Order: sequence, then C-alpha cells, then structure tokens
Amino acid sequence: MTPSFSSYLINDVFGDPGVYVEVRWSKRALLFDLGHNDALGPTRLLRATDIFISHTHMDHFIGFDAVLRVALGRGKILRLYGPPGLIDNVQGKLRGYTWNLVDGYPLSIDVREFRRGELHGASFHASAGFQLCRHPPSPLAADDTSDIFSVLTDPMFTVRAVALNHRVPSFAYSLEEQFHINVNKQKLHEAGLPVGAWLKDVKQHIWRGRPDDFRFTATLYDEHRREERDFVLGELKARFLTISRGQKIVYVVDARYDDENEAKIVSLAKGADVFYCESPYLEADAEKARDRYHLTARQAGLMARKAGVRDLVVFHFSPRYTGQGDALEREALDAFRGG
Repeated sequence: MTPSFSSYLINDVFGDPGVYVEVRWSKRALLFDLGHNDALGPTRLLRATDIFISHTHMDHFIGFDAVLRVALGRGKILRLYGPPGLIDNVQGKLRGYTWNLVDGYPLSIDVREFRRGELHGASFHASAGFQLCRHPPSPLAADDTSDIFSVLTDPMFTVRAVALNHRVPSFAYSLEEQFHINVNKQKLHEAGLPVGAWLKDVKQHIWRGRPDDFRFTATLYDEHRREERDFVLGELKARFLTISRGQKIVYVVDARYDDENEAKIVSLAKGADVFYCESPYLEADAEKARDRYHLTARQAGLMARKAGVRDLVVFHFSPRYTGQGDALEREALDAFRGG
C-alpha cells in the first residue's frame, strides 16, 4: 500500500530544523518551519502552500524570504499558521523591502496566528504593496482537555497543534490523514477501467463523506480515448477500494522537558507513524538542555515510547556535538526501545 504522505527532514540533523511533507498525487506539499531551506529548490517550495511555524527564532523563520522570493509574481495564496506574534513577524519581514513595482502581482499571503481561545488572521496582498489587512478574531475550541487544537481541516487530513514552553510559545504539530484509500489496480484492469485522474475525484467524494448511493459522472481516458461513465460510489468502494487507518506524522521542536510539556507531547504524538522530535543535547548535559529550554535525546526517546509511535526521527542537534551524531541517535533509540 502506497502511503499518502512522504516526509523528510529539510536539512541534516545539525542544520536548521524543518520537515517537508509531500501529499502524493496532488502536486501539493506541507512545510513545517521556515529555517534555511535552499536545499528544497524552487519547485518544492512552490508546492508548499501551507506552512506551519513553531516559533520565530531565526533558525525556524529565516527561510521565509526564500519562499517569498520564489512565490512572488505567482498567482497563488501562501498560507502560514503559527503562534502569537506571527502576524507582526510576517509584517516586519515584508516591511524590510520596497514594493513599488508589484502592483500587478497576484500573490497573497494569509497568516493565521493562534492565541489562547482565539484565532487571529491577517492578509497581505502584493497588489496593495503587502499592506496589513487584519481579519476579525474568531473563537478557537480545543480538541480535548490537553490544549490540542485544529489549525487546518482538509477533507483528506487535519493538522493539529499544541503550544509548548520554550520561554515563548513553541507550537508542535500533528498531521493526520482521515483514513487511507487504496485502489486495487489489478481489479480495475480486469473490469476494463483505466487508472487516472478520475480516481482522485472518487477519493474526494469519500473524504467529503458522500453516501454510498451517491451517483456521479467521471471522465475516463484510455489510449487517447475519452469516455463519460456513470458510477455509484458504494459500488466502486466495494469492488475496487480498501479503506484503512490513515497516516500520522508529528513534529516537535524547541521545548523544555517538564511534566506539562511531556503530557502535551505524548498526547499529540500518540500512535504516530513518524515522530520527528528535536534532541539537541545528550542526557549528560540535561541541565544545560533544561536551561536552554530544549530536550535531550533520551527524553525524546522516552516520550516516543510513551506515545507508542512507530518510528522516531531525532534532529536539531547542537553543534557542540559535531561528529557525535551517532551518539545522539543511539541514546534516543535506546530509550525508545526500552534499552
């Protein structure tokens, strides 16, 4: 079964933190944090229309300029989500440039920052010289008693966040597929049906909760032939599709190891397929980690174990351990596996 999400670190484990998630079959991607991101290149940066910011320390936000530069002049909406102060941070970035020649540019930047109990939004349009346009705040309801809340709800997936203590709020995120839809291509072939873009529409109908008796017309292409066919959604599901548990990816950076942060992280990461967790310090330097409001590799492994995740990826290593990356990974995995 081919997964819907393909995720990977943007830089090596000693580089600026960030995770890139490709949404297969959609030419769409999600980006978690905006550190140095030149390694992605323009094509992948342009696919990332939804960007989730943990906080705006330099190593998590300096890549905003690179995204802005490749998006400028494109007819798209760039959406950023993040902690209190994000709107002012984006405005500050934009004010650092002169915009007298962009009145015909179609780019818009939509920023949503989440304060306790409220969603605050703003937009910046190139055609207006990126002047700030604030939106009225709206109530924000937490998903449960652990302070986890939804920041983006898509028919296919939901992105949730929780605020962690890093002396400033640092947002951790989960990306969870509603459920996974697998197409049996062999059965399609046996029924004389082609694989193609029409199957994306079928999946959209299912993600949007259409009933089994929903009828629709699909356009099929087979060896340059175009054909209109009528289908009943439930019949397609029964014959050609398998619906199973969806993927879950969790991204945690820059948080001190204390009871409150641990409870939030374990709750957010519960049952994740991939848990990306910062671990800048070895356990021998736990006091240093606590003073800097960061985690140790062992602490990351312990939380991964408590959360019952499948795979743990540690990163954001302190440069003080240059050449000792294996030691950090080993310490994290030993704690994760119960060693």
